[in-house]
Amino acid sequence: RSMMAPIVITKADGSSEVFDPERLVRSLRRSGAGEHAARRIAETITSTIAPGTSSREVYTRAFALLRKEARPVAARYALRRALLELGPTGHPFEDFISHLYRVEGWQVETRKIMKGKCVSHEVDFYASRPEQNTYLAAELKYHNDPGYKTDLKVALYVKSRFDDIFDCDPAARSCPIDRGLLVTNTKFTSEAIAYAECSGVELLGWGYPVENGLFVRMSRARVYPITTLTCLSSAEKRLLIEGGVIAVDEIVRNRRALDSLHLTPERVGELLAEAEGLLELSSELYDTVST
Repeated sequence: RSMMAPIVITKADGSSEVFDPERLVRSLRRSGAGEHAARRIAETITSTIAPGTSSREVYTRAFALLRKEARPVAARYALRRALLELGPTGHPFEDFISHLYRVEGWQVETRKIMKGKCVSHEVDFYASRPEQNTYLAAELKYHNDPGYKTDLKVALYVKSRFDDIFDCDPAARSCPIDRGLLVTNTKFTSEAIAYAECSGVELLGWGYPVENGLFVRMSRARVYPITTLTCLSSAEKRLLIEGGVIAVDEIVRNRRALDSLHLTPERVGELLAEAEGLLELSSELYDTVST
């Protein structure tokens, strides 16, 4: 196909882009696929792709081929979608981000009321490291649609809320925060990024900041949503989330967390093998990325 005209595909946000097989190879490699497997999958998809194909379709086909190769690698490739599966409400995402921060060494409270100068605010997420004298509050924006970007309007709203909290009476110490954060499971618009960088609101999204976005932090901490596991059905994932089991490392540390599913010993074994494989894979990949 290299001599043929480039194929244009449709992205999640409705815009078009030229399909780039090399980009697909890089994405597969980043998930832990070997060079040979990544190239073979990319070639299979390139040879059958039609103009107008959605990026979701490309992803679905790549995932299916990858799953035949190695489940932990497929699970890692599916991370972004796994975050979308935490919905429909934003509460499981809040619990997941809290778990990530705790593993990173923060003390965390969710849905905390904080007094501002003018009014009180309920912040989605409050994290502190008293020994480093660092206190942050975060507003979390959860989206079920991968094409939806958190925009300028949200950044402005978050900035005004944090300003009111920052302006409270410091002598009262009722509001010990020195950092304000806006977190989303998808992406930010370029306007939201420009405003946040200029106004001092910190952003955390799927690939932002580039060196320390959600994907990088999840990989480094080896914290993944339970929805990442390919061995679980949607109903099983839902049951675990409703029971407060939100991350893969929780079932590796405590297999009793799976009791509510009433699985056969064989299925428990299969699940734990995938979960452990995913965490081991992450650790190897993170070592290679960081060296």
